[in-house]
Amino acid sequence: MTGKLWGVGLGPGDSELVTVKAARVIGEVDVVAYHSARHGRSIARSVAAPYLRSGQIEEKLMYPVTTESTDHPGGYRGALADFYTSAAQTLAQHLSAGRSVALLAEGDPLFYSSYMHMHKRLVADFDTEIIPGVTSVSASSAATGLPLVEADETLTVLPGTLPKDELVRRLRDSDAVAIMKLGRTFPDVVAALRESGRLEQAWYVERASTPTQRVVPVVDVEPSTVPYFSMIVIPGELNNPLIAEPSRGTGQVVVVGLGPGADRWTTPEVRAELAQATDLVGYKTYLNRITPRAGQRLHASDNKVESERACMALDLAKGGARVVVVSSGDPGVFAMAAAVIEEAADEQWREVPVRVVPGVTAANAVASLAGAPLGHDYAVISLSDRLKSWDVVADRVRAALRADLVLAIYNPGSASRTWQVAELKEILLQQIASTTPVILGRDVGGPEQSLVITTVADLDPATVDMRTLLIIGSTTTTVVDRSGGQAVFTNRRYSASPATQ
Repeated sequence: MTGKLWGVGLGPGDSELVTVKAARVIGEVDVVAYHSARHGRSIARSVAAPYLRSGQIEEKLMYPVTTESTDHPGGYRGALADFYTSAAQTLAQHLSAGRSVALLAEGDPLFYSSYMHMHKRLVADFDTEIIPGVTSVSASSAATGLPLVEADETLTVLPGTLPKDELVRRLRDSDAVAIMKLGRTFPDVVAALRESGRLEQAWYVERASTPTQRVVPVVDVEPSTVPYFSMIVIPGELNNPLIAEPSRGTGQVVVVGLGPGADRWTTPEVRAELAQATDLVGYKTYLNRITPRAGQRLHASDNKVESERACMALDLAKGGARVVVVSSGDPGVFAMAAAVIEEAADEQWREVPVRVVPGVTAANAVASLAGAPLGHDYAVISLSDRLKSWDVVADRVRAALRADLVLAIYNPGSASRTWQVAELKEILLQQIASTTPVILGRDVGGPEQSLVITTVADLDPATVDMRTLLIIGSTTTTVVDRSGGQAVFTNRRYSASPATQ
């Protein structure tokens, strides 16, 4: 009869945080195994020491490398893979001989632990059981004395070994954060915190739950003193005293694009600006896509008062508010950026800082669903005649068609504009082949998303509304049938000039 393998979570370092079950199993098993560096010392063994009994076999699994270089032909990962295989074989010998084995793991056995490498190699052949442990994240949060997350806040756990740019992206896109695996990575992590704007919000916790525990703001830490067993914790803004209320003495306006409907298309940079705003200004439908934090003021208005909305935002910023003006898609494409910049040219607001943060456009979103119809030169035209005459719209459409450009058509119709798409179809039939591909993307990224690939001849104007974006192909736009459905691309190679085709 074979023995049983126990994956025993020991918690973050305090022997009194070992669970009752873990303590019992440690004292009952035949073999106690633990990993160690080449110096031979094991933190796991020291945590478990009060629960060991005399006569037990101790199996020390010593890493061949930790952070240093290796001449192993497979490099660092190859050296560790061979070590894990060899260590698993050592444990398998005990288990095959009928001995029970407790493999000690700091924290929790399945949370950034070496135990998982043994588990994957042994679980198919032996009886195994995992005893969860208190994680270092929980211990570090307790050490700060601050709630880590509350209400709808989310927690992101990041290894400090991630590339800096990836750390920056995830820090900008997260509420509460815990960063593990510090030590030599600490300077890069601090650089990522600074670039993401979160350095002043971060706490440093060293050796949580132990007698040498230390808790200070990250900005007060000397990098050369940071050990591997340390963590950075950023509690959510509801409970983090390091997150100051935005200053009302340095007002500014930031115009952002939320993307076309889907939250996944709102960039981390835009999310960061939204989080730091004192005031959010925008069309009510777009503001409904945002969950404001406590204390933020929302200023919703109708979609036909862009200039008034821009003036309101600039006035708020002049008074010291940090204002974010919200658009759908990209703010510079038929949206609020132009209105804000235009009004900001007025002498009364000339000193108010104004920035524009880009977003995913509706044209790009629709194109991505269809394939690559915007893969070559294209024009973006609004069919709305509210701010310009229909003659101007029609002339621009004809000019783009003569240039053999793909067209992305915004604002094709509304409750009060019901005839423009039919007029557009007549212009298309007069100037381009009736078989030219047409893509209709409606509510892209939203709950009623639909995509239709048709032709100029079969385009039905009655199916097009304000939530639809049209893409009209050029002479090199091609529809291909694939196993997953149709795909559209616009070839960048011309066999001859369009005028001679």
